[in-house]
Amino acid sequence: MTEGDAERLAARLRALGHPARLAALRMLARRDCCPCGDIVRELPLAQSTVSEHLKVLLAAGLVSARPDGQRTHYQIDAEEVRRLKGDLDAFFDRLLPAPHARAERD
Repeated sequence: MTEGDAERLAARLRALGHPARLAALRMLARRDCCPCGDIVRELPLAQSTVSEHLKVLLAAGLVSARPDGQRTHYQIDAEEVRRLKGDLDAFFDRLLPAPHARAERD
């Protein structure tokens, strides 16, 4: 993993590091696309707070945004989420020895 890859992974993990952002992602996973107002109605947070959390997810590439008049519709960026999952799998594969390697050590 290059230093740039590590920085990118850390940034995406920081974006996942708040319960409200995880809740917003879970909500977006249940829908194709939804406006910020719908997320506000489901989460016990002010509209400005939800908007800030969505900005963090957007900056990390985990969601995409589409303007629609005065509203912005958000959706999960499925490709980026798959990429994150792959990066995490690869990261943990490097941290943890393969099961057969553990058996040989024991």
